[in-house]
Amino acid sequence: MRKKLKPRIVLLENIHAGAKNALEEAGYDVDLLPDSPSGAALDEALEGAQVLGIRSKTQVTSDVLKRHPALELIGCFCIGTDQVDLKRANAMGIPVFNAPHSNTRSVAELVIAEIVALSRQLGDRNTNAHKGVWTKSADGAHEVRGKTLGIVGYGHIGSQVSVLAEAFGMKVLFYDVVKKLPLGNSQSVGKLPELLKAADFVSLHVPDTSQTRSMIGAKELRSMKKGAALINASRGTVVDIEALAEAIRSGALSGAAIDVFPEEPASNKQKFTSPLQGLPNVILTPHIGGSTLEAQEAIGLEVAASFIAFLTKGTTTGAVNFPMIDLPRAHEGASRIINVHKNVPGVLGDINSIISEHGANIQAQGLATDQTVGYLITDVSGAKSEELVKDISQLKTSLRTRALIT
Repeated sequence: MRKKLKPRIVLLENIHAGAKNALEEAGYDVDLLPDSPSGAALDEALEGAQVLGIRSKTQVTSDVLKRHPALELIGCFCIGTDQVDLKRANAMGIPVFNAPHSNTRSVAELVIAEIVALSRQLGDRNTNAHKGVWTKSADGAHEVRGKTLGIVGYGHIGSQVSVLAEAFGMKVLFYDVVKKLPLGNSQSVGKLPELLKAADFVSLHVPDTSQTRSMIGAKELRSMKKGAALINASRGTVVDIEALAEAIRSGALSGAAIDVFPEEPASNKQKFTSPLQGLPNVILTPHIGGSTLEAQEAIGLEVAASFIAFLTKGTTTGAVNFPMIDLPRAHEGASRIINVHKNVPGVLGDINSIISEHGANIQAQGLATDQTVGYLITDVSGAKSEELVKDISQLKTSLRTRALIT
């Protein structure tokens, strides 16, 4: 069996086993845990770990990061990264990766299925049939063809939903704070209220930010077309659930499909409660938008590949909070040293002076910066990498320095 290499990698929240397999094949020691721990349990799980993989539930706060300074790398095996304090991770020299593409199709397919289900009241009719109640009627049932879908957030998922919806014969409007190129016959609208008033279905695809929290509240729900339906498979903080429940009870909206909630159980063992439970034509799903076997495997392999690229080459391409570098290896005889430092003048000169003092030769070098930190990759020959790492680490500007293990 191939000897395991440092660092130790911890994967939480039952991340797909394909990620563990890929990392172990690359020679790393991996612990795969099923739950989303918090507090003391999370601290225990992270003891001695340099690399952490999570999904959407585990909260990696500033305090968690401070308690575990040995962490060098974090991966979110999902699209969102708001569960990690990205600013603190950046300041500590920790790149954070995610999987922005791998589950887009799974979420988009669920949204389209929910549009059809809401149009035909499939949830309620299915429940009635299981109870022995035969609800054969066209009342309240509609085709989706010719209806208008309003998409809020026209990113990877929103644009996929757009393409699929047009295949069903729907008219698509979208609103995004960033100018986006329309796909197919979809049309951009300049303001959210304009979209809400025109759409028969509104589907939300936005991140959790200070601008999006409670962006759909009582006022926005009242401005929606009477009899419209709301779909949220983005973040639970985006919709005021109490206001949505009232809009359903009053008949202002014909239904809703909600996959994400402000508060969610940490595991399948905990009970789930919501003000939306028991309301007519309301589909509630347990945060499963990206939970298909195909998507979870693809996500696992995508983030695992980012881990391996960083651990073996120092590559940060795709990191959401960090300067990006992908420097090809100079040659077999060179040692690769990576350094994260405060972004202040003179650091590169200081580091190169140390390399020169050791009589080493720089074979290749790449530097990228953001407002807070600089990230430097240097391939050197003619000196012991351990001694270079020691001396570079002693610079007051250095945050992290290490020689890569390959």
